[in-house]
Amino acid sequence: MALTLTVLVGACASTAVVMSRADAKNTVDDPGLARVAATTTTTATPHPTHWATTTTTEPLPMPFAAPADPYANVPLVQIGTVEIPKIGLIHPIFEGITLTVIDHGPGHWPGSALPGHRGNAVFPGHRVTHTHPFLDLDLLAPGDQVIFRMADGVFTYAVTGTQIVTPTDMWVTDPTPQPTITLIACHPKHSAAQRIVVKGKLVASVPSAGVVSGAQDAARRSAAVGI
Repeated sequence: MALTLTVLVGACASTAVVMSRADAKNTVDDPGLARVAATTTTTATPHPTHWATTTTTEPLPMPFAAPADPYANVPLVQIGTVEIPKIGLIHPIFEGITLTVIDHGPGHWPGSALPGHRGNAVFPGHRVTHTHPFLDLDLLAPGDQVIFRMADGVFTYAVTGTQIVTPTDMWVTDPTPQPTITLIACHPKHSAAQRIVVKGKLVASVPSAGVVSGAQDAARRSAAVGI
């Protein structure tokens, strides 16, 4: 895959305040994946999943290519929140990976799995600029919790490890057969020379009341018709 993690370069600057478009282009705090622009908040649904063919009978979600324009003017869509108790983080998460989206918080890589679902849910985020949600990713250790609160439930992941990679190591976004997460930010702090990548696996799922109710209704309907 020709895509690189350089889209995150603008997320690695030293200032923690919201910058103008021109200022952002001159920073070195870009998480290195890809960015998606946004100016207005909506309640739209996340980007549709892009499926990749695998050797199993079920396809895995495959991340889309990075957007051609990292400053594209797209709607800002919050899809949930992320909590990392170890570093005191509670932050909204958004759909998209342009800088205009990531400037507001961690962005879900379109096409990758959504939290709680089979596959690799990929989230790049700023480390030292704007709201700098991933400032202390380096403090995470195996077993630490990363909790996603989504419309369909609450999904808890346990950190499995941390790696330092180059901006061209796109393999960190590859699909996985099990539900996993990948958090990405620039490394070291105030530099875009490398990327810090935190991996985790799903350890607990609590479906939302609406999801549980829908499943129960479906079961009752199936029982009524003898399925």
